[in-house]
Amino acid sequence: MTIESQDDMNGVLNAGQVVAYVRDTMLRAIEPGMTTAELDTLGGELLDQMGARSAPRITYDFPGSTCISVNEEAAHGIPGPRVIQAGDIVNVDVSAELDGYFADTGGTIVVPPIVDFKARLCQATQWALKDAVIEARAGAPLNRIGHAIERIANSNGFQTIKNVGGHGIGRSLHEEPAGISGYFNRRDQRRLQLGQVIAIEPFLSTRSTHLSEAKDGWTLVAHPDNLTAQFEHTVIVTRGAPIVATLSAACR
Repeated sequence: MTIESQDDMNGVLNAGQVVAYVRDTMLRAIEPGMTTAELDTLGGELLDQMGARSAPRITYDFPGSTCISVNEEAAHGIPGPRVIQAGDIVNVDVSAELDGYFADTGGTIVVPPIVDFKARLCQATQWALKDAVIEARAGAPLNRIGHAIERIANSNGFQTIKNVGGHGIGRSLHEEPAGISGYFNRRDQRRLQLGQVIAIEPFLSTRSTHLSEAKDGWTLVAHPDNLTAQFEHTVIVTRGAPIVATLSAACR
């Protein structure tokens, strides 16, 4: 989607604030002993209260309001009976539609007690997102986003996942530009356009570079001992610093 009016701008920003609030509330609520289904119920209730609809549910008939991935699960984890344990890495990915506009965001935490290398994985992924967002300027090569992500991953001793990445968003959950790589793809000659709305989502991992689909048909996993962190923002491309639609309210 390309922003063409103030209504478009407001629509994306409003949807972004909804998913950011749900993301932050869910991440704060995580504690040992709760199931991923219980956590997802919280997210679904919050979306309902704000008049939003779960994007994966209405787009793909996903069996949950949000995606919750734990430890060896990297993305698209189905909420269910899995019990969250102390020390787990938990990713929450929230995307929703509000008044015809879509936004997508995600975050990862380590459930205390926090092991150092798990904390470093999450911190490095946050740094990768921050640096990648800076590159999202009108006219800039799209592959600079992946270059920024890969640079942070390499400098911190982590891998980037090669077969998942960011995407366009706005009037639907997944739009052009598709396949915004989390690594430097020299063959990608596309450039960012003024007003484009994109979701940037680095995936950093401890050992794997590719994900495969689990038997449930949804969850993406890598090596059984691999750990992955993901952080995601929906941003609007400008000639200067991009507008981040999914910042936490406290950061605005």
